[in-house]
Amino acid sequence: MRTSTGGRVGQYAALLGYLVFLAFPFLWLVSTAFKSPRELGSLHPTWIPRDPTLDNFRQAFDEQPLLRAAGNSLLAALGAALIAVLIATPLAYVMARHRSRLSRAATGWVVVSQAFPLVLVIIPLFLVLKNLRLINSSAGLVMVYVVWALPFALWMLVGYVRAVPAELEEAAAVDGAGRLRTLVSVTAPLLTPGIVATGLFAFITAWNEFFFALVLLKTPEKQTLPVVLTHFIGAEGVADLGPLAAASFLATLPSLVVFAIIQRRITGGMMAGAVKS
Repeated sequence: MRTSTGGRVGQYAALLGYLVFLAFPFLWLVSTAFKSPRELGSLHPTWIPRDPTLDNFRQAFDEQPLLRAAGNSLLAALGAALIAVLIATPLAYVMARHRSRLSRAATGWVVVSQAFPLVLVIIPLFLVLKNLRLINSSAGLVMVYVVWALPFALWMLVGYVRAVPAELEEAAAVDGAGRLRTLVSVTAPLLTPGIVATGLFAFITAWNEFFFALVLLKTPEKQTLPVVLTHFIGAEGVADLGPLAAASFLATLPSLVVFAIIQRRITGGMMAGAVKS
């Protein structure tokens, strides 16, 4: 019992340390966003602002077109998430249910594709998009995000499909349900948490992406939010810390809100549809 209790305490302590490690940058970002310039230059920084102010937020919106950049990021992230899920879902079902050399080769491609660094692919990617006349366009950026998110999205969904017992589909077939009816009524409800989680992954990946957007988008009107955030850093490398923290805090909110809204669907309904009515 003592060993079990000690191990559990150690697990909780490790989990607490991990949570503190993850929360520290965000809490410091929020604290910095509400500090005055005088307090930001203090040699003795504090967690809680002594005199909270919204001037950093006002200055951030005055200096940079944050709303327009957020709209560009939202369009690219939603488009990439939707298209990636629509492509990955049927492919993942085929790879999980019909195992062959081709499906194993596709799985290997998924794993290997994640090892390629961005710098290695950016030049040929730029040339391809230039020939397609998709440089400096939202459509070209969405296409890149879909291709970049698709391997991992496919890998995630294959795992979810394999977790759905094939016996459920066989039972539906015995009861007289056709292939399409089985997929819609039995398999799809069970895959909903996986599809939602995959879409969330693709959305967050595209929302936070910086390198592709920096290289492929030239005009300020089409730049995404991560690129616009770099404009708060001057030519000498000196950051306008208060407005930068305020804008960065606002940039993290959509990901947090999306996750808060759909997290119940990710954890709930795992066996929805498994019981015949």
